[in-house]
Amino acid sequence: MNSNATASNALASSDGRGLRAHWNLLASWLTRIVPHDLLALAARMSIAAIFFLSGRTKVTGFLTLTDSAYELFRTEYKLPLVPPEIAAHLAAYAEHLFPVLLVLGLFTRLSALALLGMTLVIQVFVYPDAWPTHLSWAALLLYLLGRGGGALSIDRLLRIS
Repeated sequence: MNSNATASNALASSDGRGLRAHWNLLASWLTRIVPHDLLALAARMSIAAIFFLSGRTKVTGFLTLTDSAYELFRTEYKLPLVPPEIAAHLAAYAEHLFPVLLVLGLFTRLSALALLGMTLVIQVFVYPDAWPTHLSWAALLLYLLGRGGGALSIDRLLRIS
């Protein structure tokens, strides 16, 4: 008998009580208590908070950009091809609109795609060394992009994906 067969036999005994059977039972149970709908809601809320709070630092009142926001885009962010004044406005609007849509679960996939694009721009052009943070944002956004907003969303109510 080869070592692979021996290892396989150790993982799953003939009575179905092996380590593999126990693990699969646990995984099945976790799938039932932590369904996609709960994961989608948590992903929507968490990533929305990150971007919305970032957007709030750029404005006063109702979307009036601060001087410091313009200065950030002139000096630190320096996006290619987009003038800093336009980039500041686009970022502030996106960081308010798309998180609100995510919280509502309205146009979830579109909102996730927009924020994923923004994350990629930030990663490539602004903070290339912050990839662990951006990777965690991207993981949440990719989950929402691939699976949608879940049952606790307006998307589901309107029957849109």
